Amino acid sequence: MYDDPQLISSYVEEHKHVWDEIKEGIRSVGILDMQIFLLGNRLFMIMDTTDDFNWEKDNARLATLPRQAEWEAYMSKYQVSVPGQASHEKWRLMTQIFSLNG
Repeated sequence: MYDDPQLISSYVEEHKHVWDEIKEGIRSVGILDMQIFLLGNRLFMIMDTTDDFNWEKDNARLATLPRQAEWEAYMSKYQVSVPGQASHEKWRLMTQIFSLNG
C-alpha cells in the first residue's frame, strides 16, 4: 500500500463494498474464503481454497473474468507493485515457516 493515510482509509472503505462480480469470480476459481488484514501500510491475505487450486493458473484465469481487470485497475491507485508487473500479480505467495497444528 502507498503510505498515505487517506488512501489507506479509502481502500478499507472500498473493501466494505466489493462488487458482486468480483466476489463471484473469486469463488469461481476455487477460493472458498479470503481475508485481508492491514497493519500500517502492509496487507496480508489468507485464502482457503479447494484442494486443486493452483496459484498461477487460477489467478491468471481470475484476471480474465468479468470486471476483474476493472477492479484491479481501480485498486492499483492504492497498492504499490513492481514496475512492469501485471495488476493481478500484486499479491505474492509467502513461505509458511510455522504452524501450531503441524
